[in-house]
Amino acid sequence: MRRFLVAVLSGIAAFANAAAPVASESLKAGVLSPVMAAPALKLTGSDGKPLTLERFRGKVVLLAFGFSNCGEVCPITLATLAGARKKLGADAAAVQVVYVTVDPERDDAAQMRKFLGTFDPTFIGGVGSRTEIDVAQKSFGISSTRKVNADGSYSIGHSSSIYMIDRAGGLRAVMPYGHPADDFVHDLKILLRT
Repeated sequence: MRRFLVAVLSGIAAFANAAAPVASESLKAGVLSPVMAAPALKLTGSDGKPLTLERFRGKVVLLAFGFSNCGEVCPITLATLAGARKKLGADAAAVQVVYVTVDPERDDAAQMRKFLGTFDPTFIGGVGSRTEIDVAQKSFGISSTRKVNADGSYSIGHSSSIYMIDRAGGLRAVMPYGHPADDFVHDLKILLRT
């Protein structure tokens, strides 16, 4: 009887391992292990709706921080993410890009909608009060520094990594700035299968 139980349990374990998704594929992004729930996000979307990560459950979310007056890093990041979505074809419908401003004084919903729409009309911006943005930045470990120019204008230096959040809301990986669209496509295909 004991041998029979061992054989049955071994068979169940073998079947479960065969049916499990392939976890051996490596992501190009830095993997977070163990996977933890992504921090809460409570802002207003550039589409006028409340912006929470729960809103996108069932999709893979690429979350980044930036601002519409950014001259270099933000446009490159957004063009890369738009290129990755385009390369995904029909699978792009299961990917949501969320771009949270670090400059709430200049970026309202209309400004972010206009800015993000030049890259991909499906991108959603996150806006809110200075306090709400500070909370969001702190939750994700984002730093930003304002540099005031002689003429009174200012620029903002900020963290530029992209957070990869799985369909269940788990923070799975962080992609550093500078990776090409193909690296995002590679990782998104893996995350979309899991």
